Amino acid sequence: MDKREEELLIELVNAKGVPGNEDEVRAVFKKHAEPFADSILYDGLGSIIAKRTGDKEGPKIYFSGHLDEVGFMVTQITETGFIKFEALGGWWEQVMLAQQVQIKTRSGKVIHGVIGSKPPHVLTPEVRSKPYQMSDMFIDIGASSEEMVEEWGIRPGDMVTPYIEYRRMNETKFLLAKAWDNRVGTAVSLKVLENLAESGHPNILFAGSDVQEEVGLRGAQTSTNLVDPDIAFALDTGTAGDTPGMTPKEADSKLGEGPQILIYDASMIPHKKLKDFVIGIAEELNIPFQYTVITGGGTDAGRMHLARNGVPSLAITVPVRYLHSHTSVIHEDDYLNTVKLVTEVVKRLDKEAVCKIKEY
Repeated sequence: MDKREEELLIELVNAKGVPGNEDEVRAVFKKHAEPFADSILYDGLGSIIAKRTGDKEGPKIYFSGHLDEVGFMVTQITETGFIKFEALGGWWEQVMLAQQVQIKTRSGKVIHGVIGSKPPHVLTPEVRSKPYQMSDMFIDIGASSEEMVEEWGIRPGDMVTPYIEYRRMNETKFLLAKAWDNRVGTAVSLKVLENLAESGHPNILFAGSDVQEEVGLRGAQTSTNLVDPDIAFALDTGTAGDTPGMTPKEADSKLGEGPQILIYDASMIPHKKLKDFVIGIAEELNIPFQYTVITGGGTDAGRMHLARNGVPSLAITVPVRYLHSHTSVIHEDDYLNTVKLVTEVVKRLDKEAVCKIKEY
């Protein structure tokens, strides 16, 4: 990976953007998409889409990541200056305690804090053996009163994001950061747009990133209705199963062995002809990939395929360790091979290929 591409990844993961508050990430997307786009579109919820015409008579191809990351929202300020919060997206309480966070106020000021709870010294053995409830947690920002917190500009509804610094792990291809879900899919969308702008493409492409995926795939529905594509791809993340204790039933993908092609998840069954088309290209070009199943979750393809009269859709995902926590890990090669696969697929989705996929 060249330095410019890694800088894009760093810029994306450093941006703060929880569901409903994706402004920072949207601005990064727009900055990098505009040089390669004919126009920039937005749906009514804030999803962003870069349109580029190759063949004006060609099919409309939509591929999209999502802008938001799992995070929190301020819900209450206590009299003694602690902050109560609500989760935005799926969290497991055991990965939250003693983790650092940042609160962004309406004025744009960033306040640093840590998620606190009762210390183990005062907990009974019975309580220690159970996951700590999120409702009992709080954020400590070093304030001593409700008035002090309000003076700093914090109000209910403010965004709270995990805090962690990007790091290439010990000079390897393993990359550690917050929010790979789904800044890596957003990066794939941007890089594929750039590749196809340089090489040409036999279609009208729409490269996007949706809002509010983590709270119900909401932006995918409105953005796909706006684009009205012939074919759609969700570019997201999936669970890696290559760490101690994971079983093949839970997840069997490994970091470094290529993008995941979802053959089933809780939100959709992918379009068979489209899935076979993508797999055929991967096999022809020797692009490594992994089949995967997600029984307890879904991707934006779950809403894409139901838009308007139905859209052949597929999710292509990058495997990630430690999803929905402060710290997640991807492998550089998986990102690069996802970009390569999606680029080659879109290059071949001309009018004839799309007609064959859609015919019954």
